[in-house]
Amino acid sequence: MTALAGAKDTEMVDNHKSASPDRVIDIEKLSLTFETGDGPVHALSDIDLKIEQGDFVSFIGPSGCGKTTLLRVIADLEKPTAGSITVNGVSPEEARLNRAYGYVFQAAALYSWRTIANNVALPLEIMGLSRSERQERIARNLELVNLTGFEKKYPWQLSGGMQQRASIARALAVEPDLLLMDEPFGALDEIVRDHLNEQLLQLWAKTSKTVAFVTHSIPEAVFLSTKIVVLCPRPGRIYDVIESDLPRERTLDIRESPEFLKIAHRVREGLKAGHSYED
Repeated sequence: MTALAGAKDTEMVDNHKSASPDRVIDIEKLSLTFETGDGPVHALSDIDLKIEQGDFVSFIGPSGCGKTTLLRVIADLEKPTAGSITVNGVSPEEARLNRAYGYVFQAAALYSWRTIANNVALPLEIMGLSRSERQERIARNLELVNLTGFEKKYPWQLSGGMQQRASIARALAVEPDLLLMDEPFGALDEIVRDHLNEQLLQLWAKTSKTVAFVTHSIPEAVFLSTKIVVLCPRPGRIYDVIESDLPRERTLDIRESPEFLKIAHRVREGLKAGHSYED
């Protein structure tokens, strides 16, 4: 039975000793219910999920299925009402305090009055790093996202795709083990989105980060991921977890291959079976 907000505090089980040393996220029987004036809203129900070091995991499903909510639970921005979750063997709160993850939002969320370099520097300033350390991290991470030379530009002087790359550099600057990405390319046109998908794979290969990525796009999910989590709504629950056997080094041409189309078909069938198209 789904526990309601206002019930006993969620029991957070420490699985650090029993979990795999390469386990980054360990979720068991997790549920989340919001209490509203119109009654309870069951956002997530009975979620079981394991994410290993170096995985690129995409969450896909219709609007309202809990993709972003699940990402926010991992980030300790929402509290589950039942079940357990650990991030790097500790609670999400401790992982957040340890700066174990970087978060990339749907919008770039850059401050218009700060240069690109100073936007990337913002979390580093909060961390109290020295000026020399900040400058080194800014240069290194802007190079990773191919924005070297744009340090003194302002967000309004960059395209939407470049702004999102700057936001990724800012997330990486805190040197997290885990990168959480909430549909970062959803508002971009298809050509730019394809280009950024390729760049993100290259970045993932260079950094070996573990990535949890929210998307509505089947081709994007299949192209990027080592594992695809298909969610269905009301309440949000996992319908299927698809392990990808595509090579880690991929170009956009792979989307025409039989192997790619087979995985995409399974994702599409999972979405249909989860009643994602009834709206």
